[in-house]
Amino acid sequence: MIHPEDLSFRGTLPLPVFKQLGQLLHQMAQIAETEAVVLTQDILLSIPVPQKKQRFIVIISQGFSALLLGFPEEPEQSNIQNSVKMPDPDDAAYIFSLPAEFLSFDVQESLIDVNVTFDRDAIANFLQQLSYKLQHDFQASQTLAQYCQSLQPNDARLQSYFTLLLLSIFNKEKAAAPQAEYPSVSVCQPVEDALKEQIAHERLLNQLTSQIRQSLDLSVILSTAVNHVRDFLQLDRLMIYQFAQDSDREWIATSSQVLPSSDTWQKHSGCVVYEARAVESIPSMLNYREAGCFIPTSQCWEKYRKGFTLAVDDIEKTYVLSPCLLEFLRASQVRAKLAAPIVLQEKLWGLLIAHQCYETRHWRDSEKNLLQRIAEQLAIAINQAELMQSLTREKQLLEQRVSERTQALQDALIAAQAANRAKSEFLATMSHELRSPLTTIIGLSATLLRWSFGQLTERQRQYLDTIHNSGEHLLTLINDILTLSEVEAGKTLLEKSEFSLSAIAEASLQSFKSVAARQAVDLCLDLKIDASCDRLSADFKRVQQILWNLLSNAVKFTPAGGQVTLRVWLEQNTAVFQVEDTGIGIPTDQLPLLFEKFQQLDTPYRRQYEGTGLGLALTKHLVELHQGRIEVESVVGNGSIFTVWLPGVEG
Repeated sequence: MIHPEDLSFRGTLPLPVFKQLGQLLHQMAQIAETEAVVLTQDILLSIPVPQKKQRFIVIISQGFSALLLGFPEEPEQSNIQNSVKMPDPDDAAYIFSLPAEFLSFDVQESLIDVNVTFDRDAIANFLQQLSYKLQHDFQASQTLAQYCQSLQPNDARLQSYFTLLLLSIFNKEKAAAPQAEYPSVSVCQPVEDALKEQIAHERLLNQLTSQIRQSLDLSVILSTAVNHVRDFLQLDRLMIYQFAQDSDREWIATSSQVLPSSDTWQKHSGCVVYEARAVESIPSMLNYREAGCFIPTSQCWEKYRKGFTLAVDDIEKTYVLSPCLLEFLRASQVRAKLAAPIVLQEKLWGLLIAHQCYETRHWRDSEKNLLQRIAEQLAIAINQAELMQSLTREKQLLEQRVSERTQALQDALIAAQAANRAKSEFLATMSHELRSPLTTIIGLSATLLRWSFGQLTERQRQYLDTIHNSGEHLLTLINDILTLSEVEAGKTLLEKSEFSLSAIAEASLQSFKSVAARQAVDLCLDLKIDASCDRLSADFKRVQQILWNLLSNAVKFTPAGGQVTLRVWLEQNTAVFQVEDTGIGIPTDQLPLLFEKFQQLDTPYRRQYEGTGLGLALTKHLVELHQGRIEVESVVGNGSIFTVWLPGVEG
């Protein structure tokens, strides 16, 4: 395989040609896709060595890097060589080891000993030598060290472009003067031919690489590749042979061609899936299958898996000891063949096989390398297709699972909504059924308490009080359940009207005067309302119920000697009600449960205070029905503050 470093050369050139090479490298630095660094002997003037006659150019970029060294040559060089030992030009330190007398002639009238290299190691070694000579300049030395680390392989496109320009310079130089005038210039025709061939190979590989990057259709990539490579190498036949994969793996090389069925496929080791022929008269081997010749335990399989490329110049000589195989190749019209393995993740996927049908052919190393590199690119394309197919399957499976999960969630949601409606309807029905007997119990107990026909004993009055209070409490609970079920079922409609904020606040506070007095709790009202804005458009009964629930909780959880304050103020067109108490407070970790249904907070006072946990849940629903919001702040032992915002203030 020819790499950019293999294109390095050295020779003796006239000074004008050396200058043209320098200009060419500067041109490459300008067209590099990334910012290039250009170093010359004129830039690094601080190197403390006599090198006025020495020339060098270093180009460093992510796409193209090169080193050009020029060593002036005396007319009497042979005498100098007898007295001075010449260092190896491959050694980057060579630039610093020339004696001073070697540089004392007129460069303008001399030849230049030129060394051009693209080898990263040689360039890095040269930069390290420069860095060593610049130890007195720490910043320059560190910069050169960074350049050493940033060296990257040359881009094939830029390398090919440079090679073309280089050949044009040499061709112009050869045309401008007779060959005999510069007998020391050594640019051989075989080298030029090799460079041209390398450029053609790189172009073909670049085309294939671009197609792999642009297309996700593996059948198009493989069919196009076999046709282009066959034309380029002038082959009689080129085909792709795919081995049988695992039983759970589907065919990747799907195309319009008829492939064997899965049952037949399991009985054979592989099949020819793609083919390109020079002429129709050449027999087709498409869909050909070999029975048992290629199996994973064979030595041939293992050699191919490790990257072995088989080259047969003449089957008559190579397979003289294998008459069966020789007869098959004769029948298939094969005289010479070249096979490169297609290895995918260390597994032998298939073979890229070239045939010469009518005559022998000596397969050159460049052709072997090209076919091997083509096989490597095809492996990349196949791997890319496998990954895409795997991603597609995973995507489809994920979409199916998401669809199933979504449907299950929808079914669960419908079931939950149906259960919730059934619950709400049940609660509403039961609440109505329980109201009637409770109303009777409350009414009769109240009548007995006020009965003037005879005196009640203390125990009788105590029993009646218990019956009456329990009935009132149970009726309140049933009313809350009924209201909450109606709200959750979406059956609650607000009956809005205009009313006074100060009036509803005073009335609500007055309703709890007697209860607060029994518990020795001080009730306070703090009104901050302008008389001109003392109107709220809302459902009077629902707002009153909100205030009663908040005041009831505040009084209930405030110990004797405490205080409950109701504040009312305005924020633009929003009325703000705030109930603050000096009660037991609520732990921070239990605040999220405060507005949940049937939640009694786990406090040391849980047994001391009655309640079902419906009041605040209902309050939150009623506030949200008015498009408002409710917030709470609390500190254990210091009390709580409930704040409600209700829009609808009339200015």
